[in-house]
Amino acid sequence: MPKLTIDGVEVEVDAGLTVLQACEIAGREIPRFCYHERLSVAGNCRMCLVEMERAPKPIASCAMPVGDGMVITTDSETIRQARKGVMEFLLINHPLDCPICDQGGECDLQDQAMGYGYDRSRYAEEKRAVKDKNLGPLVSTVMTRCIHCTRCIRFATEIAGVPELGATGRGEHMEVGTYVEKTLSSELSGNIIDLCPVGALTSKPYSFNARPWELKKTESIDVMDALGANIRIDTRGAEVLRIVPRNNDDVNEEWISDKSRFACDGLRRQRLDQPFVRQDGKLQAVSWDEAFAAIAGKVKSTSGNKIAAIAGDQADCESMYALKKLMESLGSANMDCRQDGAAVGEGSRAGYLFNSTIAGIEDADAILIVGADPRLESPVLNARIRKRFLGGNVSIGVIGEETDLTYRYDYLGAGPDTLADVAAGSNSFAQVLKDASNPMIIVGSGVLTRADSAAVLGTARKLAEATGMIADGWNGFNVLHTAASRVGGLDLGFVPGEGGAGTNEILSGSMDVVYLLGADEIDMAALGGAFVVYQGHHGDAGAHRADVILPGAAYTEKNATYVNLEGRVQRTQLASFPVGEAKEDWAILRALSAELGQTLAFDSLAELRDRMTTATPSLGNIDDIAAAEWGGFGADGAMNNDAFASPIENFFMTDPISRASQTMAECTAARDNSTTARTGTHG
Repeated sequence: MPKLTIDGVEVEVDAGLTVLQACEIAGREIPRFCYHERLSVAGNCRMCLVEMERAPKPIASCAMPVGDGMVITTDSETIRQARKGVMEFLLINHPLDCPICDQGGECDLQDQAMGYGYDRSRYAEEKRAVKDKNLGPLVSTVMTRCIHCTRCIRFATEIAGVPELGATGRGEHMEVGTYVEKTLSSELSGNIIDLCPVGALTSKPYSFNARPWELKKTESIDVMDALGANIRIDTRGAEVLRIVPRNNDDVNEEWISDKSRFACDGLRRQRLDQPFVRQDGKLQAVSWDEAFAAIAGKVKSTSGNKIAAIAGDQADCESMYALKKLMESLGSANMDCRQDGAAVGEGSRAGYLFNSTIAGIEDADAILIVGADPRLESPVLNARIRKRFLGGNVSIGVIGEETDLTYRYDYLGAGPDTLADVAAGSNSFAQVLKDASNPMIIVGSGVLTRADSAAVLGTARKLAEATGMIADGWNGFNVLHTAASRVGGLDLGFVPGEGGAGTNEILSGSMDVVYLLGADEIDMAALGGAFVVYQGHHGDAGAHRADVILPGAAYTEKNATYVNLEGRVQRTQLASFPVGEAKEDWAILRALSAELGQTLAFDSLAELRDRMTTATPSLGNIDDIAAAEWGGFGADGAMNNDAFASPIENFFMTDPISRASQTMAECTAARDNSTTARTGTHG
């Protein structure tokens, strides 16, 4: 490990680091614009200059590898003057329009100009002006502010894998754009807003809405997919104005998908803010007592085996636990957290987890993707696969739809026949998996909703066992869920009890009372003449079918527990209060239980969590992953010849919140109007 002296202090750092990183380890602050720890080194802003002994001039510390015996000075008069000179050049053509810039108050250029800049400008010539670019409905541009750091270009090319941004021209004529004007097609495009160190790229939906110091910032968890990305919710009063990512190297690094970031405007549209009861064929606003009385009147006259419950994709663990206990007290075993009817959760817990963990993708050297489109189902996880691909020495095979995943892969086939060949060892990719040190299979949730899903899952299990995916310290069998509630619901046992009916049986029209906990993705017509109680936060499909509506809280409006696809337990935090008369979901169920004469055994969220974690201890280990023991799951049987398909047709609209979002509607329209189609890049 090389030793170097930084401002008179000797430090020892890992080989391969840059001088800038070594200075940070030594506690010295180095200004920078182009450098970012997750992007390749560009070395083009020159703000990170430092002095190195025996060097004829200051060096760019972001591009200089550390060497043994280096003597670095970070705060000499020469360096101070050099940084002032660099800042003066950067500001020559900058419009200096901070009062109207959305980046004001959280702008790297502002901060570093204050800390390292010069107190006046000597530039008296005409300033350059650059035409703004139209990058679609998400990213707003004021390109005159651009300082050519190229962070956005490097992100689009390296992380997102959609190289649509680039630079044309040279010197002061250089412009960043899409060459031919078009909407950015990456599902991660909003991250360039966070990366931009100036106000050249800002959030179009958030434009001119608020200043950073007006906002209350709440750390929470995203529930738009099963990844469980760490986010920060920024609110003013009762309104969520924006959502930005928080860093978590084990989950989302510092990226979130465009849906996670921009669908928050759907939180204030089509909201359910008071109870409703259907009277004379029309939903009428009523009090909570009247709504509970209507439910009690029906439930008390109905046998338990004719009462059922389905939990939706964004239901939290507390509400599912409360609903499960209520159903059991009513004598019903008819419940399911798998509203898509997925045949997963029976048998070993390892059969429904992303066992290798999200960060474990970086250790894999062979990956088989079965019936999944991770680019649409979990864009941030897909970026992690791309990161592993760029690291080299990995083979990726795909069975299913042939589409652009942003990295090269071997297309093996469309359906179960190919999977059976790989499992039997007659496909060449089987040998690739066997030869790998850490082979991995990713089974998409679309596979699990087929009629032959149990047989497909069983085949995938046999393949994992035959190719060495299950070993000490490594479990390469992974299920890619799309629902934030799925793993938590399965851990809680929110599945049919002995003799109970699951989603498919409930949707056969055989039930008299059906309780929908935020379940909107089912065929409402299949409920037949059932009395439907819908508890949720948006006037979506479930509310239109309901006989009684109980307004609940969205994920930004409650303290709740979620378990992501790898089994990591995380909690959301209340950022704003539920709208109108809406209440937190567990509180609604507790109040309803009292009306039904089956009072649940808790009076507070703390008591509920205590009972929930007693029943399922893993849910008490926050930010921890309880590894699952390998065991039997799936089934033997014949698979049909239908091709595998992803369950997501429109990435931007997959749940009640995103369907209510005007921004997501604009993204859908832009996608539909685009003249470019996704094309395969496999090899």
